[in-house]
Amino acid sequence: MSKNNGKQFLEGDLLGSQHMTEQEEEKLQRSLTNRHIQMIAIGGAIGTGLFMGSGKTLSVSGTSIVLTYLIIGFFFFFVMRAMGELLLANTNFKTFADFATAYLGPWAGFFLGWSYWCNWIITAIADVIVIGGYMQFWYPDLPVWIPAFTSLAILTILNFVAVRLFGELEFWFSLIKITAIILFILAGIYLIGIGFTSPNGVKASMSHLFETESMFPYGVTGFLAGFQIAIFAFVGIELVGTTAAETKDPHTSLPKAINS
Repeated sequence: MSKNNGKQFLEGDLLGSQHMTEQEEEKLQRSLTNRHIQMIAIGGAIGTGLFMGSGKTLSVSGTSIVLTYLIIGFFFFFVMRAMGELLLANTNFKTFADFATAYLGPWAGFFLGWSYWCNWIITAIADVIVIGGYMQFWYPDLPVWIPAFTSLAILTILNFVAVRLFGELEFWFSLIKITAIILFILAGIYLIGIGFTSPNGVKASMSHLFETESMFPYGVTGFLAGFQIAIFAFVGIELVGTTAAETKDPHTSLPKAINS
């Protein structure tokens, strides 16, 4: 590291410390334990983008969706590692906007904070609409807005409760999602094992993963188009970055959560 770079990093670190000193009176309660953080990290990446979005991605890019997720996951791994380094440099940072403000300036914190807020407004609306679509599968005559509004109301209430209770709810909801994925995998293995044949005559087999017409049904265009859908499934993995200031033992819990 050059002297200039080292000096800039030191100045940024001092600015970060000064920024957080000015906010000492705004410290949050450290009520989240290791299991809460672990499930928030894992469960944050499991949602409608995976459950519903994967079907659309699969129809566009075929079984090459596996490669799509691997490529996206590879880059996001390093993004999360970098975020972890920033969070552990000062565990009083509450959000990404805090270290953007500390190291880059108020303009960066303002831009990042509001853009992240807009991101979750759009994501939340997309999620509640998907929930409405799921409910219509069982109740075709039910208007979409009823389950959507109900879900939004419940989510709003949950965000007003104490952080420890929120952590507990996240833990159990994430556990339900993880259990569902495991059951889906087991169901798929079972169908392959018994040689299940669909109504249109297609037999369940691992060979479909490697067939050219299944792997790239729409060629390179379909493969590239799958990225913009698949990347939505990764929205939420950064949620662990908003928990640093509310974690009991951040230097132990955060590295485990980020690596998971």
